[in-house]
Amino acid sequence: MANGQWYPPEWPDRIRALADGSLTPVAPKRAATVMLLKDADPGTTTAPGPAVHMLRRRASMAFAAGAYAYPGGGVDPRDEHPIRWAGPTRAWWSERLGVDEATAQAIVCAAVRETYEEAGVLLAGPTPDSVVGDTTGEDWEADRAALVTRDLSFAEFLDRRGLALRSDLLGAWTRWITPEFEPRRYDTWFFVATLPKGQRTRNASTEADRTVWIRPADAAASYDKGELLMMPPTIATLRQLTPYDSAAQALAAAPARDLTPVLAQARLEDGEIVLSWPGHDEFTKHIPTDGAPA
Repeated sequence: MANGQWYPPEWPDRIRALADGSLTPVAPKRAATVMLLKDADPGTTTAPGPAVHMLRRRASMAFAAGAYAYPGGGVDPRDEHPIRWAGPTRAWWSERLGVDEATAQAIVCAAVRETYEEAGVLLAGPTPDSVVGDTTGEDWEADRAALVTRDLSFAEFLDRRGLALRSDLLGAWTRWITPEFEPRRYDTWFFVATLPKGQRTRNASTEADRTVWIRPADAAASYDKGELLMMPPTIATLRQLTPYDSAAQALAAAPARDLTPVLAQARLEDGEIVLSWPGHDEFTKHIPTDGAPA
């Protein structure tokens, strides 16, 4: 493998099946993921730029096993329910994300909820301009576990603790849709956020066997060497983060980001299937009609 691009061996057959009409695409589920950023402590490094929190998916996972990703997951239907809310309005988020208000709330809620479920970081506070501090302890862990099992909705969790979701702490960054030939498909919005003061990440996900804080440029370099396995959206967003000198700078850049969804395309060309992601030429694969990708 020249680099760390995740490429399942069954994709060529599924792409051929999609092309000949024997495979019907499944509808993608809405999802959200968060690139959680923090700046290095003064004097600890001379390298520029913030670090991003990443987790490695367990080898036992059916999807993208061993790949590095960000905290995230699918929308819970209850994410549309009335919820304590601070920051830009649902109408603002509706326009920014290009969806109706209920869907916009659900996507933002999923981003905050999944970050808490998988990283133990909570983007919420008792007032519109404050953020909760330390979220460790047995009572917090009991609530987090109940969220994971869906015994507790995020709205109920916030209401019980007197907290409001801080939507202003998120910046919508990009949107990717899983290719049509994949059996598990997600319409995923990627967000950026900075680690709140007083909070710390931990590996709270049952789907991950390792978590790291790593500079985007370093992660991208390891991917290029084939040392870190990643899906196209992950390495693409890492490369997009490398120009920024601080977490705040990246968050400030988010409102101007284009959210046109990126969806892989497969076409027949000169006896090959060409798999490409519009705007991301580095991921293009040429697949002989009777062979493996090149």
